[in-house]
Amino acid sequence: MAKRSANELRRFNLLQVLQRILDKKKQKTKSTQDTLTYKKMYKNGICNVTGNVYNKMIRFSDISYQLSQDEMKQRIFAQYSSLLNSFDANVQLQLTFINYRMTAEELLDAAYEYTKEASDIVIEEFKNLQHEYFSFLDTQRQKGSNGIIRNKYLVFTIIDQSYDSAIRRLESIEANIKANFQSMGVVTEGLDGLERMSIINFLLNGNTQHYLELEYVPKETLKTYSLKDFIAPRSIDFSYKNDEFKLNNKHVATLYLSIEASELSDRALAEYLDLELEMLISMHIYSLDQQKAVKMVKTKASDLDSIKIEEQKKAIKAGYDMDILPTDLNMHVEESRKILADLQRENEKYFYLTFTITVFEDTEKDLENAIFRLNSVAQKQNCTLKKMKYQQEKGFISSLPLGYNVTEKDLERGLTTSSTAIFVPFTTQELYQEDNEPIYYGLNALSNNMIQVSRKNLKNPNGLFLGTPGSGKSFSAKREITDTYLRTADDILICDPEGEYPPFVAKLGGDVVTIGLNSQQFINPLDISLDYGEGESPIAFKADFILTMMELIAGGKIGLSARQKTIVDKCVRQIYRRYLEKPVPENVPILEDLFNAFKESNTIEGNELADALELYVHGSLNVFNHRTSINANNRLVCFNIKELGSNLRELGMLVLQDHVWNKVTINRNRSKRTWYYMDEFHKLLAEEQTSNYSVEFWKRFRKWGGIPTGITQNVKDLLSSPRIETILDNSDFIYLLNQATSDRFILQKKLGISDYQANYITNSGEGEGLIVYNDVILPFKDKFPKNNSLYAVMTTKTDEIKRLRGAD
Repeated sequence: MAKRSANELRRFNLLQVLQRILDKKKQKTKSTQDTLTYKKMYKNGICNVTGNVYNKMIRFSDISYQLSQDEMKQRIFAQYSSLLNSFDANVQLQLTFINYRMTAEELLDAAYEYTKEASDIVIEEFKNLQHEYFSFLDTQRQKGSNGIIRNKYLVFTIIDQSYDSAIRRLESIEANIKANFQSMGVVTEGLDGLERMSIINFLLNGNTQHYLELEYVPKETLKTYSLKDFIAPRSIDFSYKNDEFKLNNKHVATLYLSIEASELSDRALAEYLDLELEMLISMHIYSLDQQKAVKMVKTKASDLDSIKIEEQKKAIKAGYDMDILPTDLNMHVEESRKILADLQRENEKYFYLTFTITVFEDTEKDLENAIFRLNSVAQKQNCTLKKMKYQQEKGFISSLPLGYNVTEKDLERGLTTSSTAIFVPFTTQELYQEDNEPIYYGLNALSNNMIQVSRKNLKNPNGLFLGTPGSGKSFSAKREITDTYLRTADDILICDPEGEYPPFVAKLGGDVVTIGLNSQQFINPLDISLDYGEGESPIAFKADFILTMMELIAGGKIGLSARQKTIVDKCVRQIYRRYLEKPVPENVPILEDLFNAFKESNTIEGNELADALELYVHGSLNVFNHRTSINANNRLVCFNIKELGSNLRELGMLVLQDHVWNKVTINRNRSKRTWYYMDEFHKLLAEEQTSNYSVEFWKRFRKWGGIPTGITQNVKDLLSSPRIETILDNSDFIYLLNQATSDRFILQKKLGISDYQANYITNSGEGEGLIVYNDVILPFKDKFPKNNSLYAVMTTKTDEIKRLRGAD
């Protein structure tokens, strides 16, 4: 299927929208814009619904509530109850849950097809690998319910005299909500006006584009047409039936939940959300002033007592036992007494709740089946789900996340805090994204749904893969590399100290560069470009690297002296003078030029530096005294440095870091991302000389479109580095497999992992562990099929390598 460019799609969508507006202008009957009852949506996300009614909206993440241990569930429930109690009677809430079904085309787009610029044979092999790998992803997706995307929102509404005054109050309420959610581990995000409109647009036009990019609409057009013109549906027919309606080509019905049970399970809401149905669930909640609530319940209790007395009189007069009363009457009397007792305790308030479900289907028969499934869930909770006859328009308008409830008061149910909180809005935390080229990281060990996220969405996309030998650490890194290579256009570079990656890289069509004492492939550590560093003073940044290199070569335990550092800096500027005058490759210096500059300084310190460097220039370790001879234009390049030996291993890893930095600066100007994988990462942090540069590299790399990843099985050595705090603070992605006991305790403390979560990295099987993505920690399992052709080059098990690849 041919793909349109982003600009073509925008133009196409804009033309569609403008045509839709023109069609509506010709209509003389009530327009679809009238369905949108809000007054004005501001850019900052504040909506003026009507009169002096204003609200804001946040998106919030899920947390693993339903499958948590009882102690954890009680804590979350108590915190959620406290959040509800924190709102006074002047604040109205609307919890909105949107479940939508990805189309087959969207599922295909999720596996973004990138075609390499190569020969027809290579392209064919590449597509075969894509097909095989994406078939695996499709199989994994079918194990869960990732065809259904679940989003959660909270709208909070107030009445205020002016917009300016409303801003301050709404921001204060938002801060309170975010603080309470944060204490539960819930991630929140405030939405601006464009995002809110995009969500409304999707609900009204979900079978077209998910998010209308209004920023591409000409400003002149917006002067003539309002935002309502752009997001209103093409057609909406509420006269179709008295208890259903048609929205574009969808059959839709809004139902309300009649809560008749005296007690509900905390699965009441979760069982609806778990259904693989395309629907919109809305809960409008507001509290009653405490004094008014107590007075109202007392009055109701008194009325019920009066009715009870009258019934008893009737029974005596008729000769019946006065204790035999209607069942409903006794139940209501007991319930009112219980509510009154609850309200007179400190932690209970009285709320009114309106619970509606709007379900969308392609055919009338599918809608009927969906409603049957929803009713089955309601019956399990001893409740009734009813169609809103002759109120479909009011029900649908109220269900939209605009914080405006126009349904009839008889649909409300009065509940205490605990009874309202029983509709706890959390089920099982998921990590699933569609935007910014997401990557597959296994299945959620709790829900069996796919974990698919983009590290590019993170503030610090830097990452770590940590695990004991045999836990699947290298395998997991290779699977991430595979996913990145097959569905993005990014560059991927690998530092391979153990010679483990060449078969894997060759299978994907990448290049393997072998750097060793007997190799004819060279990297010049003094390579530079005018964009090097921050692009403003390349020589200064290069001098910083060369200082680090000389610290490793000549510094010893105490490092270079101040005088030696001065000489290094002076000589570096001297040897690059010719390049700055004429920046061509042949004018880039090599180590021998630096060696000569040290000699020519005619100082004791310069001679000491030259003596230390001589082994790497004229001696047996002169592998880095050459101009760069490799052609690293392939998107996937593995640098095999195993043959460097132990004496040059750390230096080789350091030189590669600098070489990659050059690549990153070039790619940044092309708006291209660069992934860099460093196996045996702990070795770079083991020495003071290399750890300082590595930490700076780690912090600066991301600013230039780089995504560095450290891989190590020697977690203890990594954690013993004094620099690990900085590395962890600048890494929002950590992939934890099985950990040794001592390492696990340290990681728990540093990453905030609970004892319950730590069970997933304790004696866990290969490919099982925890993924730390920003503030989210989820258990995963990642079982890659052994019959996949990639498995043979991804496994590190000796017996499997011999069996699948054949003995060397």
